[in-house]
Amino acid sequence: MRQEISFVEIAVIGGGPAGLCAALEAANAGARVTLLDRQDRLGGQLIKQTHRFFGSRSHRASERGINIAAELTGQVMSHPHIEALTGATVFGFYEDGVLGVEREGKIFFIKPARVIVATGAAEKTLAFPNNDLPGIYGAGAVQTLVNVYGVLPGKRVLMVGAGNIGVIVTYQLLQAGMEVAAIVEAAPKIGAYWVHAAKVRRAGVPIYTSHTIGRAYGTRQVEGAVIWQIDEQGQPVPGTEKDLVVDTICLSVGLSPLVELLAQAGCRLVYVPQLGGHVPLRDASLQTTVPGVYVAGDAAGVEEASAAMMEGALAGLHAAYSLGYNQAGYEARRAELQQQLDSLRSGPVGEKIRSGLSRAMIS
Repeated sequence: MRQEISFVEIAVIGGGPAGLCAALEAANAGARVTLLDRQDRLGGQLIKQTHRFFGSRSHRASERGINIAAELTGQVMSHPHIEALTGATVFGFYEDGVLGVEREGKIFFIKPARVIVATGAAEKTLAFPNNDLPGIYGAGAVQTLVNVYGVLPGKRVLMVGAGNIGVIVTYQLLQAGMEVAAIVEAAPKIGAYWVHAAKVRRAGVPIYTSHTIGRAYGTRQVEGAVIWQIDEQGQPVPGTEKDLVVDTICLSVGLSPLVELLAQAGCRLVYVPQLGGHVPLRDASLQTTVPGVYVAGDAAGVEEASAAMMEGALAGLHAAYSLGYNQAGYEARRAELQQQLDSLRSGPVGEKIRSGLSRAMIS
């Protein structure tokens, strides 16, 4: 028999950059918000980002993610219209719109008038011989170890993946005192911003494009890795093998949107490789195919944290407006946030995202 259900105006699931900004925008419009996050600390990916952001002042340029997390968390915790529940795992999104939540060993249920799903993304992995040896990590796990807990995963690392995350984590490991044997990237060009790549190259780290890891080796843990060049079909080129002595292999091969709750809610999902995998269809207000259910951040498609914050704010604004809040100032604020988000996705860098978004919009 189901326990008593509590009714709330807006529930935000996920306390990362998108969820924090969604909660603040909706609450500033006048709505009452319940923010739920399964971690014991708000901030999501921001709490492990020690590098400075790019963009304009409105995009938090020159600010570090850890500082942005602290600022947004402070605003959320002190806002009279926001109830923030950490250590709260949403385990069910039922067909009647009820959310099942576990916190501190207790189960309870809430029924929001609107829901914003900002659950983020999970790291992808890579298949290769001995990829289960101790010493092989995802880049996010390494960031958490080093930047949150101050623990080095090893002494010498091979980084697999030269996107922004891979190159940034490489530089952070150098700063923390680890040796970096190399970065390998399967694509013919690196995906990271040149400013990040230039830092690691100046530090003497080789970047091998059109290369991948062939296998790891070791008895009880990683003792080394073999990398090789690959051709246009992704097949190894004979004679290009290189043997690297490392005790750590860090995989930065992409993220997959966490859409399980959206699937439970009945939202229609589509597979969009440019956005990281399966994502929900949504309209211009970020509302999914289920009325009253909105999506923002990496759960809507993997992007940078700056875009997640803008998207979260838009979802919060739209959800509050749909409940009758901020009627007078809605259009001006919507246009402002949309312009900021569009600028982040402009130019050649945002072409892949724009292409993916065109496939994820409700026609």
